[in-house]
Amino acid sequence: MSKEVINTNNSKQIGSIKLKYNIFDPEFNANPYPTYHRLRSEDPVHKYLIGGDWFVTRYADVKAVLRSGCIRTDDRPKLINERSKYLKNKEKNLDTLAYTTSKFLFYMNPPDHTRLRGLLVKTFSPVVIEQMCPFVQEIVDELLNKVRHQGSIDIVADLASPLSVKVISKLLGIPKEAQNQLHQWTNVLSRILDPLVSLEEYQRMNQATQEIQDYLRSLIHEREKNPQQDLISSLITVQEESDKLTQKEILAVCTLLFGAGEETTGNTIGNGILALLNHPEQMEQLKREPTKIQSAVEEIIRYDSAIQMITRIATDDLEIGNQQIKAGEKIVLCLGAANRDSAQFPNPDQLNINREQNHHVAFADNIHYCLGAALARLETQIAINTLIQELPNLKLARDKLEWRRNIAIRGLKALRLNFSIN
Repeated sequence: MSKEVINTNNSKQIGSIKLKYNIFDPEFNANPYPTYHRLRSEDPVHKYLIGGDWFVTRYADVKAVLRSGCIRTDDRPKLINERSKYLKNKEKNLDTLAYTTSKFLFYMNPPDHTRLRGLLVKTFSPVVIEQMCPFVQEIVDELLNKVRHQGSIDIVADLASPLSVKVISKLLGIPKEAQNQLHQWTNVLSRILDPLVSLEEYQRMNQATQEIQDYLRSLIHEREKNPQQDLISSLITVQEESDKLTQKEILAVCTLLFGAGEETTGNTIGNGILALLNHPEQMEQLKREPTKIQSAVEEIIRYDSAIQMITRIATDDLEIGNQQIKAGEKIVLCLGAANRDSAQFPNPDQLNINREQNHHVAFADNIHYCLGAALARLETQIAINTLIQELPNLKLARDKLEWRRNIAIRGLKALRLNFSIN
């Protein structure tokens, strides 16, 4: 078998296993960056004691693995099927979740990945997304007007989450009355990326997926009779005119786009506002120079990435950072750690909206570069620029912040701010 070479003490105890780097610790969930720093400095390609996965934390190594021809995506659908064997009720299964995730782009490999991504790429091109600017601005204005005279706003519940839901719903063609329910279902499904998922959580995700798809089937049936100018209607046309797409794939694609679109953008906006509040001089500069918003958002995405980890599997023996990785072993790419690597980013723990050559890996790279990156950027730019210009003297309403329990996706449960009422 060939081997590719990729060049590039606060211990905790879980049961009888002593962990030097503990990703199970609530402190890691709240702030993973000190642990990332220790890993990069002490053991940048670290074999985790529980599970045996390799955690890669240096920018050069992460980038090299993303571009390697000797890796494939994590086979989460296979894992889900294996976990279903342990269900106490043998009449139950996780089949819906397993099949649906097998059609999620970030779990697919060529040629199926190439085929499905090719059907979607035009919809999410920067040129098409730019045309949504007036709609996004209208939604942001509408959301801020609701709280303008209250003197307080929850960035997550009042802005970031409803904005991302409304925008992805516009693209897909989800009617207003169904959006909140879909949001609740996909919020359950967001745990799919996390490596620490219990069997009970997989059951809840399977149930949520069934409910999402029951609704989407009825919507597809409606669009078959009455097509609209939306992505669901476009996918139905592709299905009818060729053999390139099945209805099950349409269901999976729509489930992915609704959930991923909301998660990535919503968390990026919340994380970004918090980062600016913690770097007031940067917020003041952005207020004075709103044309800096593109570089500011790029820096926000680097500084506190919504997607912290993704998993790959070695298809051949690899050498990464002087560690020998065997074919079939899992490699956890810590995107959040790579984006704080001082070898790539000077003063990485400082938010710098003037940063140049900001080639972060928050959206991954290569064929699995995030399809919705342009949309996430646009929504974040408009939301943050409008917020800091329109609501004066933004301040944290409480010191303690609660982060969502998910080490792969980083986002706040709430971000309550006070502001001055004009």
